Amino acid sequence: MKPDAHVEGLLRRLAPQVLGALVRRYGRFDACEDAVQEALLAAAVQWPEEGIPDHPRGWLITVASRRMTDLLRSDDARRRREETAAGQAPADEHVGPGPAEDRPPEADDTLTLLFMCCHPALPPASQLALTLRAVGGLTTAEIASAFLVPEPTMAQRISRAKQRIRQTGIPFAMPPDDEYEDRLRVVLHALYVIFNEGYFASSGPAVQRRELAVEAIRLAREVHRLLPEDGEVAGLLALMLLTDSRRAARSRPDGSLIPLDEQDRTLWHAESIREGTELIGATLGRAATGPYQVQAAIAALHSEAGRPEDTDWPQILALYVLLERMTPNPMVTLNRAVAVAMVHGPRAGLDLLATLDDDERLARHHRLEAVRAHLLEMAGDTGAARERYLSAARRTTSTPEQRYLESQAARLR
Repeated sequence: MKPDAHVEGLLRRLAPQVLGALVRRYGRFDACEDAVQEALLAAAVQWPEEGIPDHPRGWLITVASRRMTDLLRSDDARRRREETAAGQAPADEHVGPGPAEDRPPEADDTLTLLFMCCHPALPPASQLALTLRAVGGLTTAEIASAFLVPEPTMAQRISRAKQRIRQTGIPFAMPPDDEYEDRLRVVLHALYVIFNEGYFASSGPAVQRRELAVEAIRLAREVHRLLPEDGEVAGLLALMLLTDSRRAARSRPDGSLIPLDEQDRTLWHAESIREGTELIGATLGRAATGPYQVQAAIAALHSEAGRPEDTDWPQILALYVLLERMTPNPMVTLNRAVAVAMVHGPRAGLDLLATLDDDERLARHHRLEAVRAHLLEMAGDTGAARERYLSAARRTTSTPEQRYLESQAARLR
């Protein structure tokens, strides 16, 4: 791996930990985020040339803290000038709030940061957007793409969330018992989106962004350790493990995408499959069934099939029907259409896809066209399939996926 790529991955992993440490210490979320960004930029410039320091997290916290100290001194000086101009006595001499408490250098505040971003004082949509930005490190464009909304809309949500934190003084702390359930729901959704972006990058030259998937799994483990009896927490962790088990089989040496039915299943990670299967097996009989458990059960059925033709599609279809009742959204319907096609034939799947044509959330999304192309090819309509593959290729922002879709179209000439 090139040094700059290694540095980039390390910085992405450390960023939420550093932000958490600063917010705990100084309490000013927006200013802390700016200071962390400056520290990350300094590291991105210095580390590839000078080498990664022995304690990179501590280095970043130190540099970001200096930026915060400079900012607080500047703010303090400006306030004193304003007070003097107004004829008021200057305030006390200290600069900024200082450390809220002593923390060992290896302490990780990411989980606290995660729950803070999901505070009920923030609107639900802003909670999730801010979490993905601060903890997941996703760009505004990536978050907008995940939720099928315009980028300016998502930028406004994130900006308003930061303003709300500043206005309400949301504390940097884990939630009280009476808030856990509501905040946990947003936390799990955020981890789900972070993992998905890591497992299948929505843009750029790589199939996946490994560091995002790893961090999402790590945080899911932390939440599971905190709440071991919660069925949806276990279900989400199981879903991540079962999905991530296919990582080594998903791309060729040249980076091109390999779809599920063409993957070498001997490359699937057996330990992740075992752990994920055990988690979901224990959870389904113990807790109320939720959408993450249902998705994990679908992933487990795929993992149990030694060959594509061994896949239990009728059971998968039944689970997608259940999932759609729990969380009706166009992406679930899209996946159900594939299962319908595998059980009842491609024309039945195409009929279901037609119900999504007027859904504005999918109007420009490449996956609708890609799935339609696949089902048209299954139905023998290769001319129409080729056109849909090309249409999907034009819409995607992922280079590997674009190449895959173009290769599919080229096969049908």
